[in-house]
Amino acid sequence: MGSRIYVGNLPFSVDADQLRSLFEEGGRQVQDVKIVTDRITGRPRGFAFVDMDSSEEAEAAITALNGRDMGGRTLTVSMAREREPRHGGGDRRDRY
Repeated sequence: MGSRIYVGNLPFSVDADQLRSLFEEGGRQVQDVKIVTDRITGRPRGFAFVDMDSSEEAEAAITALNGRDMGGRTLTVSMAREREPRHGGGDRRDRY
C-alpha cells in the first residue's frame, strides 16, 4: 500500500480524468483513481484515492500537491492509511 494516496477537500465537481491529469503533472505515473461516492445518492463525498506506480512517485505527488488550490478548495494530500477494522452492530433482526 506504499503508493496509495488520500486526496481530501476535493471540489464536488471534479472527475477521475481531471484528478488523474493533476497527479500526472511532471511525468508521474498514475495506476488508478477512485473518487469515493455516497452509496445512496451516488454523489462524490469530496475525497479520493490515487494509486501511483511507486512510493517515490507518491511522495513526489504529495510534496507537489498538498495545499494546492483546485476549484477554490485547498487540497489535503497524504499517504493513505490502512482501513481500520469496523465493528458492526450485528444483525438488525436481533433487536425485535
